[in-house]
This record gives sequence, C-alpha cells and structure tokens, in this order.
Amino acid sequence: MTTIALEEKYNAAIAGLLNICKKSSVAIDIVKVEDAGNKAFQILGNSCWETGEPIIFHSIKVAKVVANDIGIGTDSIVAALLHNVFESSNEKDEIINQLPTTFGNQVFDLLEGLFKINSIDTVNISVHSENFRRLLLTLSGDLRVVLIKIADRLIDMRNLEGLPSDLQNKYATETSYLYAPLAHRLGIYNIKSELEDLSLKYLRPDDYQLIVKKLEETTEERKKFVSEFVKPIEKKLKSKDFSFEMKARTKSVYSIWNKMKKTKVSFEEVYDLFAIRVILDSKPENEKSDCWQVYSIVTEEYQPNTERMRDWISIPKSNGYESLHTTVMGPHGKWVEVQIRTTRMDEVAEKGMAAHWKYKGGKGNADLDNWLAGIREILENPDSDPNALIDEFKTNIYDDELFVFTPKGDLKKLPAGSTVLDFAYDIHSGLGDKCVGGRINGRKVSIKQKLKNGDQVAIDTSNNQKPKLDWLDFVVTSKAKSRIKSSLNEARKREAENGKEIVKRKFKNWKIEYSDDNIRKLLAELKFKSAQDMYFAIASGQIEALALKNILKENTGDESKAKDVLGELLPKKVVEHLSFDNNDEFLVIDNNLKNINYKLAQCCNPIFGDDIFGFITIREGIKIHREACPNAAQMRERYPYRFIKARWKDNKQNNSFQATIHMVGTDRTGIVGDISYIIAKDVGVQMRSINIDSKNGEFEGVLRVFVNNIEHLDFLMHKLKNIKGIQHVSRGDF
Repeated sequence: MTTIALEEKYNAAIAGLLNICKKSSVAIDIVKVEDAGNKAFQILGNSCWETGEPIIFHSIKVAKVVANDIGIGTDSIVAALLHNVFESSNEKDEIINQLPTTFGNQVFDLLEGLFKINSIDTVNISVHSENFRRLLLTLSGDLRVVLIKIADRLIDMRNLEGLPSDLQNKYATETSYLYAPLAHRLGIYNIKSELEDLSLKYLRPDDYQLIVKKLEETTEERKKFVSEFVKPIEKKLKSKDFSFEMKARTKSVYSIWNKMKKTKVSFEEVYDLFAIRVILDSKPENEKSDCWQVYSIVTEEYQPNTERMRDWISIPKSNGYESLHTTVMGPHGKWVEVQIRTTRMDEVAEKGMAAHWKYKGGKGNADLDNWLAGIREILENPDSDPNALIDEFKTNIYDDELFVFTPKGDLKKLPAGSTVLDFAYDIHSGLGDKCVGGRINGRKVSIKQKLKNGDQVAIDTSNNQKPKLDWLDFVVTSKAKSRIKSSLNEARKREAENGKEIVKRKFKNWKIEYSDDNIRKLLAELKFKSAQDMYFAIASGQIEALALKNILKENTGDESKAKDVLGELLPKKVVEHLSFDNNDEFLVIDNNLKNINYKLAQCCNPIFGDDIFGFITIREGIKIHREACPNAAQMRERYPYRFIKARWKDNKQNNSFQATIHMVGTDRTGIVGDISYIIAKDVGVQMRSINIDSKNGEFEGVLRVFVNNIEHLDFLMHKLKNIKGIQHVSRGDF
C-alpha cells in the first residue's frame, strides 16, 4: 500500500472512530483520542501483522469496540489505540517515558496492565497452568484492562482467516477457556456470544457450518412466527400507554450447539431458538412495577411455564444483569422465551460493567470486585491446584446462582448446590475450618445440607473441629475446596514435623547419625516417596520407630571423626595444619581466612556466622559451603563420604566476606545514590559492584559487598529495605 493510500485509509478509519465517540452516551475527549490515534499512526506507520493487515487499523478496530460496544471512557479508548505502540515500537523506552506526560498516568497504567497480559505465553492453557494462574492474577486488577483485552481478543478472533490452523486452534482454545467466560462474568453478552461463536467456528467447523446453514434456511419461518406472536402483546401495551420496543433475538450459534450437545437433540428439536425482548422506556422509580405489569400482560395472553420463570429484577446477578424472563406457549404450540427489561437494564446487559460505571457515577460494582478478589485469594494459595481451578473458574461462571441471608440479614451469593459448609467458608476461612453444622431458618442441620434461595443461615462451630478429607466430596465453591486442601496440607506438615522429631530423638538414643544417607536408606526400604510421608506415618502410628532401628542396625557403629575422614582423602601434611575441636568431629574454620588449606565456596559465599560444612575436593582441597548451599543436595547424593562437619572459630577479628544481595523495587531517580549512601555512610560496608536493571518502571538490582559476619549482613539488608521504592531484599547464593 502506498503512503498516500495508507494515509487516506487511516484518515477514514480514525474519522469513523471519532464519529462513534461523538455519539457515545459517555463523555469522550475527542481531541485526546485523535492525538492518540495520530501518535500511534506516526510510530507504527505501515508496520503489519503476519496476516498483512497494518497494525494501526487493528488498534483502531479495538478502540471502536471499546467505544461502541463497551463504552468505558476516554482513557480506555486512548489505551486501545496505543497498546500496540507500547509493545512493538523500536523507540519503546523513549515512548514509555513520554506517555504519562502526554496522555496521563491512568493511560500509562492501563498500557502496563495490557503489556503484562500480552507478555504471558498462554499456549496450551490446561498444561501450562501456572501461566493461567499468572494471567488471572494480572486480570484481577483494573477492570478496564480486562475489558480492553477482551476487545483486543474479539478483533483477533474476527481476523483469524489468514492464520495457520495451529494458531487458529490456539486462539480459539484460549478464547473458549478464558476470554468468553470473562466476558460473560462481566456481563458483556453481545461480545461473549460472538467470542463463543468464533471459537466454535475454528474448533468445531463442521458443527458450526451446519447450524449456520440451518438458521439461514429457517429465517423466513421465524420472521412470520415472531410477527404473529408479538401483535396481540403490542396492542395491549399500546392500550396501556407504555413506551416500548420489541425485538426478536436469535440464539447464538454456540448456544444452539451447546443446547444440542447437552440435551442430545437435533437442531429441529431446539424449541427456544430465539427470544422476544420487550424493552421499556421507564422512569427509574417505575422500572420494577412497569416490568411486572408487562409480565402480567404477556402471561394473560400466553400460558406461562412456571418452572422457567427467572426474576433477576428483585435480585440482580452479581455482574449487574437485570431482567425478567418467562417462557410461554405461543402460536402453534411452540414455547417462546420473553425477556422484559428497561432501556437502562438493556444497556447494562449489553455493556456490562461499563454501563454500571455510567449509572453509578464511576463507582463500579462491589459484587464483581468481590468475585475478582476471591479469584485472587484462590490463586495466591500455594497449595491450590491450578488445573482444577480452570474447571472451577468455568463452572462457577456458568452455574445458576442462589441467594441466602446471614442472621443479620446480609445477602450472600453462592453457586447452586452450595452447602452449609460452603456458606461458612464464604463468610470466613476460620469459620469454615471450625464449622460443625448450622441452622437454616432456625432448624438445626448438618454441614452437608444444601442451601435454597432465600434461606437464612447461621453457623455452629467448635474449637475441636478440624477440616476433614471427606469435606471435599460435598463442597462446591472454589474457596471452600482451596481452603480445605490448604488446611489438610498444613495439618499433615505439622504431624510430619512431630514424626521428624521422634526420629531424631530415637537416633540420638541409638547413637545412629541423623543423616541424608540414612534417611534415603529408610525411604528405599519402607517404599515411601518422600521423607515427609515417612515422618507422617511414624507420628500417626502407621509404622513403629523400632522398625527404623532394625533397618539401620548395620550402621550403628561409632561416627567417623572429621580428622579421620580427611586423613583418608588428603595428604597427611595438609591435615596436620588444620584445627579440630576436642573430639576431632568438627573442622574449625578461622574467620581470618589465612589458612590456605581450605577455601570458601563461590557457589554460596559462606559468611562468618553461617551454618557450614566442609566438602573434600580432588584438586582444590577443602571447600567450605553454607548448609543452605543450592548444590548441597546434589553433592550429598553423589559424594556423601566427602562431607565433614565444620564450624567457625569464635574470635573478635573483623574480616571481609563477600556477599550478594538481590533487590526488587520501583524505579525512581536517585535510588542508586541512596543505596550507595547507605553502604558508604550508614554501614561502612565495602562495595565490590552494583548492577541495576530497570524495565517498565520497576528495577531488579544485584549488589556485591564485603561484610564482617552474618549479623553485619543482616543489618545492611535491614537498612536497604527502608529505602523508598525498595520492595524486597534477599541474600543471593552467588
């Protein structure tokens, strides 16, 4: 495409976006949007995706979805226009520095959130579940980031035609697992339906094309039926002076396919292919009463199915969805779903959270924030199962919801099928752990009792109660399952620690060394996968401690002296110059380090005061390592006979030991100077090197210094933690 043609196409595209912004029900800063578009075009130019589409037009399409279908304000539209510049520009660093000044900090924060999401590889989500965990944690921040990302994914899905089949499958799978459920949960039903349809198009192309063809063939038939159905209702509504709009909405391809799959019926047997929507122009104070009056008119004309009535006006869904649904018997014996709502409710249904910001003055929706906070709590639990979370995430979104009340009358929302125990964990994790039952509407029930809409629930507890494994068989919420698993793991760990102490005590009485080598022999003989499993079995009485002695009885001789071990592996004249304690069990290390017969290992840089051991090498004599050395486990596995006990000689000399410190924090001007000042003035430590790597407003630093001992190092790290901007300080191993 020539430069002139590209400019003409850009001008037309940006004009279309600005026109949408001018018509928006939300106030949009047109000048700011136009400046952002021009900035993006100036930098991206004719850069193209693999499909050949110029990147700038993709950005404008995303911005149009944000402005028209979601409607979340100026900053979000600007971020949509700039998000590809933020990721792909060769002048990225310079541009990032200019963004807060040019477009404001809120735009910059949105771009950073989008950058974090896009930097996570989500290929094969179900296998690489940690990526899924990290992605959801990122999404659980500013909701506008989520909405912009959903818009971006929608444009990607609309343009999959030219991509290889493996990439089409990747995008469709991600969209089905993550982005469509997120759109559903946020209440953006029009986008959610399109994402589901497009996913089905590439994941099940034959099924998709079959349903599309069937819908095309039955279009005229549906139009005639709708016309016949709505005439009597329109007449009655007009006679009551209602201002309204009626329209028919055909089920999405995905919804039809899902119905056919779940109920095992053919296309012709899906009775609710479309719904009739009645949208009322009502005043805020009359909304509920108007909707119920229309419900009365519809059910007077057509016989309702009482089991298919849904009242989301009295108690809206957690994503803000409000509507009155009923299914009635229409002409020719056909069931028809009728949805009754107001103009405001319809906009909320189409634009979800975005409409809430408009109608609630930008305060957002507390229920949705609580849901995201719950997702974060589950994800941040290290004992939770990420693979199971994917199923829970999808299930909790699509399941029907029920509403129950606390004794004080507070309303709580839970998935259908929730029990008294689920309710207890939803209130507080500690309450769930101690729950022994409850009272529903004053009637005493067990923890397994399932809840019903409108129940008032009180929880009974006991300090003697502890989570049980069988609780996992009947709880349904992710929070309950996650907490129970975590509590069971903690209890097992505590019991295993008791078992470990028993083993140590018995070994001491039997004069058997408590060593990795002996523990490995026991694990092999008793066929345990881990030491923790064995310790738990001992503490719980599954095996007797005496059995351990019988297994190790051939190794109950006196412990080898450190001096003897060295005498076997090193020349005699080397050993003569080494210092040992009175029993020759420990090699004594002088902290002045003038003795050339041993060296400090560079892999872990031991410092005076660290717990240490000696390792006898072939060419370099004795190497002194920290007990926490990352290489210790491998060395013990391969060369257990080369290990000797060692300790520091306690004297008052001040000598230098090299240490590495890792720092993470928020980048700012002058932070390196503050670090240097602390080292030079406050502590008097000698600095060997400092390396700071800054990216996206954050930095990672590696500091190498010389300190006198472990207390000296701890004091320095404490001082560094107090520097403004530094979030985490830790000792490095090298």
